[in-house]
Parts: sequence; structure tokens; C-alpha cells
Amino acid sequence: MTYEQLVVLHAIVTEGTFRGAAERLNKSQSAISHMLKKLETEIDIILLSRQAYRPALTPQGEVFYRQATRVMQQMKDLNTVAKNLNAKQEPEVLLAVTATFPLAPVLEVIGTIKDEFPTTHIRLSRESMGGPIERLLRDDADIIIATMDGVPVEQVEALAFAQVTIMPVAHPDFEPAKSSHMKTVSEMQSYTQVVVADSSSGAFAQSRDLLPGGLRWTVSDFAAKKEILLAKLGWGGIPTHMIEDELARGELVALNVEGYQKRQSQLFQIRKRDKDVGIVAQSIWEQLRR
Repeated sequence: MTYEQLVVLHAIVTEGTFRGAAERLNKSQSAISHMLKKLETEIDIILLSRQAYRPALTPQGEVFYRQATRVMQQMKDLNTVAKNLNAKQEPEVLLAVTATFPLAPVLEVIGTIKDEFPTTHIRLSRESMGGPIERLLRDDADIIIATMDGVPVEQVEALAFAQVTIMPVAHPDFEPAKSSHMKTVSEMQSYTQVVVADSSSGAFAQSRDLLPGGLRWTVSDFAAKKEILLAKLGWGGIPTHMIEDELARGELVALNVEGYQKRQSQLFQIRKRDKDVGIVAQSIWEQLRR
């Protein structure tokens, strides 16, 4: 059994076809089939069923694959350690952070990194909805902070990072906010919901908390959204850490809308499994984890 055989198995499972695995690994399809067959012969286990259009893990294959992914991650970590022992810091590290999370904790980490690795350029982008995962999967980001919605879990390493509370709010003089009874979806359809645009190009587009059939304004960021709500021109969900002062002063109040209650959004720090990790990106990853 070799590491390369495990890489082939992983590629077939994640790509879903032998052809996809061959293209990803830049090998012929026959070579991919031969390496998998050799692995199955060596361990005397049928890992993949070929009966359907797409190969699928057998029950024994499921168990073997779970352990194989752990071994591959350990090999990747060991390779990173070996490279970093003599590595020079990379010229640039790209971070993408969801717009719902406060930047202060990330900036604290970046400040420490800049002191330790002053010649590395840090590129930090704020993204909405599917934007962070699109940047990660297209290699436009080394590390992202985002939800796991729509994330291909087999391709990434993810650690629970933080929780953000999202609350539907409006100005107290906005008509639906004048009473505390629960408003139905049909009642709210005539009032403008303000939403932040998805910063992805569409391949990883997400949508959350959208009122079906309702009036809608789309803005580029939460700052614009909050201004519109304060101007009594609409309602919408905003992370509570962004509106603490407005809530305390009574300039914004919680709305009681059917199906749109206050919710917790779990965020993760995420990076790709198959991407080489530089010394600065690894240091950022470790500091974020702490």
C-alpha cells in the first residue's frame, strides 16, 4: 500500500468518476483504474462498487476510506512541517472572512503575524454568503472564516471557530415593528426586506432568510443595510454585534416574524486539504485555532 494509491482513491471518491480523478491527477484513466485495482488486491478488499454509473464506496470501503483520509491528513501535516523547517516565508497570504463576523479577532492575529513575518503581504477580503467558499475552492484564499453551507467537506479541513447571532430588526416606527404579535409571511410580503448581496459569482451562491414573494432591496454590505433600516425604509436580519448600540438606544427593535426568529450561525475556519501550506499561513491557522 502506498500514499499515491490513497491519493488515487481519494480523488475517485471526491470527483465521483474515474475520469474526473484522472483529470485531477493528470494521469490516464487506465492508470487510475490499475492503481485502485492493485490497492484492492493488496488489501484483499473491494473498496468501490462499479455497478452503478458512478463508483460508490462499499461498506468496507467506507471504513477504509475514513481511516485513509486521516492518514493522508497526517502525511500532509508531516510534509508541511518538513517544508517549514527550512522554508522562507511566502510573499502573500490571502484571507476571506464572512461579513457577518467582527474583524477585531482576526485583525489581532494579523497584527501578531505582521510583527513575526513583516515581509509577507496579507490580503484580507470581506465576503458575503457563498463568497468565502468560492474564493477558497478557486485558490483565491488560503484560509476563510465562514459557515459550512455548501462546502464540500471531503475537500476541506474545518474547525469550529465562533457563533454569530442574527436577528430580524427594524426601526420602531416601521409599521410591522409597532406591535409585538407574530407577523405572518403574507403580512410581511408588502414590506421591503433588505438583504446583502451574495459576493460569489453564482457557482456557490447561497440564500438565507429570504421572505418568499416579498418586496426586496439588495445592498452590498451590512453598513448600508443598517442605514436603510434606521431610515425606516425596510426590515432585515443583522448580526447583533453590529447593532448593539442601536438596540440599546431603541433605534432598532427585534421583529417577530413567522419563520424568521433570532438564530445562531456557526462559523468555521476552513482551508483546502490538498493545498500546500506555507509557514505564514500555517502560523495564522494555528493562532486562529487558539
